[in-house]
Amino acid sequence: MAQVTQSEQASTGPRRSRVPGVGGWGRDRRGRSTWRRGWIPALLALAVAGLLAFHREVPDSIGNLGSLMETFLPWLGLAVPVLLVLGLVRRSATALIAVLLPTAIWVALFGSLLGDKSGGAYDFTVVQHNVWAYNTDIPGTVRTLEAAAPDVIALEELSGGEMPEFEQRLAGQYPYHAIEGTVGLWSRYPLSDTRVVDIRIGWTRALRTTVATPQGSVAVYVAHMPSVRVNFDNGFTANQRNQSAQALGNALEAEPLSRVVLLGDLNGTMNDRSLAPVTAQMRSAQGSAGAGFGFSYPAEFPMARIDQIMTRGVTPTDAWTLPTTGSDHLPIAAHIQL
Repeated sequence: MAQVTQSEQASTGPRRSRVPGVGGWGRDRRGRSTWRRGWIPALLALAVAGLLAFHREVPDSIGNLGSLMETFLPWLGLAVPVLLVLGLVRRSATALIAVLLPTAIWVALFGSLLGDKSGGAYDFTVVQHNVWAYNTDIPGTVRTLEAAAPDVIALEELSGGEMPEFEQRLAGQYPYHAIEGTVGLWSRYPLSDTRVVDIRIGWTRALRTTVATPQGSVAVYVAHMPSVRVNFDNGFTANQRNQSAQALGNALEAEPLSRVVLLGDLNGTMNDRSLAPVTAQMRSAQGSAGAGFGFSYPAEFPMARIDQIMTRGVTPTDAWTLPTTGSDHLPIAAHIQL
């Protein structure tokens, strides 16, 4: 009988790793089980979960860091697939279980936005748009806004040079309009009791008017909050915006009409704690009746919804973004049942 050499036996027999568990879910080269490795991605997962769950505890005292994080809070969810891959690469049961925590919290916070909540009767359509002071396509912008067949159109960042052209192009379908400072409202229905809303910036960027719809009077506010900036010296400079939010919140609280619609570039999202004077008493049309996050800024790659349609005493039944215009913001629209 022919003798089988050691080398032949090795080549024909089953191949085994010299170190048990390498490349699998057993022990690694250091003898650590699947439960004892992957602690770094597990700790990172717990950190992301903590930021999602306790984002309001992140202090604003240092560069308004809390508000900055809340502006982009949904994007923290991108950490979940990254941590999941790290857990799989490390073959760590500990890391994979830890990833479940930020996943569950993110779904609890934002899962309702993923479905389509639109539908139902409506009798009032609104469009809101920051048209941008450097907009060079006013005719195209007007066509995009009118294509949504709105009953009212709110515009912000109107410059002196643009204003006459907007007035001329919108006059046919919207014979009633009110302009205060750099904000304006165009309407199919008569307007009355129009006045400036002082949002404490030193010039006019907010108004309030009454729209006489066939279903009755509606108070409509148009507001453009001060811009925020992110820089290395001061962090997220939002103090002036925050003061304006308080002033606008006070005006909304004092509004005598029961049906109220707020249209504006608020330079902040519904998650931003600094807008609480407004968001605590108003309802987001996108959150109530939209599909998805409805990000509106910047137009080239929307990352946050800082343009808002908010209501009180009426029911949003749909909310969506419109196509790009000559602005750096996307227009947004909503159907409302009065």
